[in-house]
Amino acid sequence: MNLLLEVETSQTEIEAALRIQTLGGFRIWRGDVEITPAVWGREKALHLFQFFVTMRLQVLRLHKEQIIDRLWPELVQEDGDRDFKVALHGVNKALEPDRKPRTEPRFIRRYDLTYGLSLEDVWIDAVAFEDLITSANKILADDREIAISRYRQALALFKGDYLPERRYEDWSSVERERLQVLALNLMTALAGLLLEQNPLESIRLTQRVLAIDPVWEDAYRIQMRAYMAQGNRPLAIRTYRRCVKVLEDELGIGPLPETQALYEQIRGQS
Repeated sequence: MNLLLEVETSQTEIEAALRIQTLGGFRIWRGDVEITPAVWGREKALHLFQFFVTMRLQVLRLHKEQIIDRLWPELVQEDGDRDFKVALHGVNKALEPDRKPRTEPRFIRRYDLTYGLSLEDVWIDAVAFEDLITSANKILADDREIAISRYRQALALFKGDYLPERRYEDWSSVERERLQVLALNLMTALAGLLLEQNPLESIRLTQRVLAIDPVWEDAYRIQMRAYMAQGNRPLAIRTYRRCVKVLEDELGIGPLPETQALYEQIRGQS
């Protein structure tokens, strides 16, 4: 069973013609067959497809010249046109090796002078990740347990940064940061929901948050409460002191009033 099916699987994912992993590393399956790096041929074909995946949320699709400028700004127009044509051919060949000549590509569509990824029959882990969080948020007030289950499913999909192979590309940075903030909020919210029933898991979740973003102050407060739920007052106090030091070292500020108030409450308990 491939790693994308280790979580509770939606019918959409099972039926999707393409399944794409972007979180924690790029992988893609055509049906049950993984498209290996060698299939893409030139690296620019892979770059182009990852760009289409990243730009899937664009309301206005991009012209060829805009795509070339974003991906390969160092190329003059003639070289850019040539490389785009070769890369696009490589993408279509990798995705649809059996497509008949003179038939329109199924996944990369041309709309007049613009290009984009058709999301029909395509499953993307980043999309499923966000959809699960949105769904859980909507039902949290009415069904806490189902919401927690969906948060867990979303968290299982978050295997790391979005397209880490492209972490130095400007065109991927906004989506990477957006999804990371969603993940940090998810882990913090789930840690808070599990405080009473499973403080150890709350501690592990907040540790994961702080490993990604050491100044995420909400995580310190939840971790302090989780240690107190375990009866471990010294570690709760140590967590606060670490919070104070990190905020001072990284941002030159002190903790929020609610963090200080929680510390005073903990310190006053014998």
